[in-house]
Order: sequence, then C-alpha cells, then structure tokens
Amino acid sequence: MTPVPVFVYHAVADDPPGWIAPFTVGPRVFAEQLDRLAAGGRTVIPLAQLVDALCNGGGLPPRPAVLTFDDGFADFWRAVVPELTKRDLPATLYITTGAVRTSGTGTGDSLLPPADMLTWRQIRTLDDAGVEIGGHSRTHPQLDTLPLRGLTDEIDGCRRTLEDELGHKVRTYAYPHGYSDSRVRRNVREAGWSSACAVGNAFSSPNDNPFRIARLTVRADTPLDVFQDWVGGRGARTAPFHERPQTTAWRLYRRARSRLGSPVGGLSSAPSRSHEPGGPS
Repeated sequence: MTPVPVFVYHAVADDPPGWIAPFTVGPRVFAEQLDRLAAGGRTVIPLAQLVDALCNGGGLPPRPAVLTFDDGFADFWRAVVPELTKRDLPATLYITTGAVRTSGTGTGDSLLPPADMLTWRQIRTLDDAGVEIGGHSRTHPQLDTLPLRGLTDEIDGCRRTLEDELGHKVRTYAYPHGYSDSRVRRNVREAGWSSACAVGNAFSSPNDNPFRIARLTVRADTPLDVFQDWVGGRGARTAPFHERPQTTAWRLYRRARSRLGSPVGGLSSAPSRSHEPGGPS
C-alpha cells in the first residue's frame, strides 16, 4: 500500500496556552516542515482529492500529502495562512463550533480550555479563500463515550451550525481526540458527512477507510528527523489495519469511567501513545 501522510496540526504559535503547548508547533518549525515536504517531492493535495480516491478510485499524484488543522485556533489566520499562501498549498481546517470566538479569548460553549480562537467572520473569509472547512464537533467531547442523543448534537448539530454560517454544505468531519467506534462512524455517515478523519498516528493510503482516515499528529516534540521519515513514507503503520487490543480496552475503560461521572482521556489526561494517540485533536 502506498503510504499517504495526512498531517494533523493544532496551534502554530510561539507562546501558546499551557494546555495546548504539547501539541503546538512554532511558526519557524512549521515553515521548515512545509519546505521539507517540497524538498521530499511531496505534492500537497486537498483532502477532498484523497477522499475521492478512497470512495471513487480517483487518481492521486505519485507522492501525495495532506495538511489538516484541528480545533480552530486564531493563529491559523496569523501564522498558517501566510505560509500556505506563499507556497500555494491547500488545507482543511476542522472547527469546534462551540469554541468559535465571539468575544475575548474564551472558548464559549465547549470543553476546550480558554484560548484565542477564530471568529465566524474569519472562518467565512477562509472558506471564501479556498480553505476547506470541516466539522470537529460542537463541544469537543469523547464521542465514543456519549449516548445517542449526545452524538446527534455533536455530529449533526455541528454540521447544521457550519452550514448556517457558511451558506453551503460541509463534507468532512474529524473526531475529537481521534476517538471513534463503529457506532460513532455510522452516526457520522447518517448525518450526511462524506468523510471523517481519525488520528492513529499512521499513514493513510488509497485503501483507507474514508470514515476513519489515518493521520500523523505533529507535536511540539516531534523531531525533524521523525518528520523527515514521515515525508519519506517511513516510521509509522499504513492504514487500513485492525484496531489494537489496547485501544479497545482503553475505550471500554473510558466509557465506564464516563458513566461513573469521572471521565478520563480528555485534555487533562490524554492517553499514552500506545492507546489511541492524538491528544486534543
């Protein structure tokens, strides 16, 4: 299988809030990573092109890569867009709708701690400029621990809000924390989304599941040599693959703790990389 690196970023900033700092890349490092993609012969394609290949057998360039960004931090406007524009690169931005900034730096009706987030006006401008806008839930919960009613609010409610704000259909979803199971994925399909990204810290491929697209999390401590291996198609599994037993066990444990009113595995207690990597995605 041809490995396709689908990178997931969060914040790109020099001085992020402490809670997102482990998943923040500095602007200089981000620019260097984009240059390494080009130097490694990678063609950055829209996520929609990968989805077309997964669903319809659409063509891909010989060495494709995809850039995705989760949550909707305001530094996407300040630090990411200039670098993408300079290189004419496409990207997908997944929005937690309850965290969109209306005033100050709070994250509104979401489980995310305070941070500087994008406004709806900025998101609409990005959409008009060609950045693909996707959904990332309403409040950023662990979807695989929610009852059906909660799932509908987080998946279908997120879609309705985005479509009301943007004035057109939105197609792609990303699971908060990378967490999903068959029930969550079925709900996403039935809500009208055409694809969904997980995490998995693995390469995608032309044989990947379009509702469980594997991504590679770029963290603050991701060494450049590891990033270079990813550019070269090395250093990680390639989807599709069976879920690891420890991932299943971790889900069952999180679900049980959630039902007892003491959830784990969120922003303050992200799972280890051996369980379900991804952190606050």
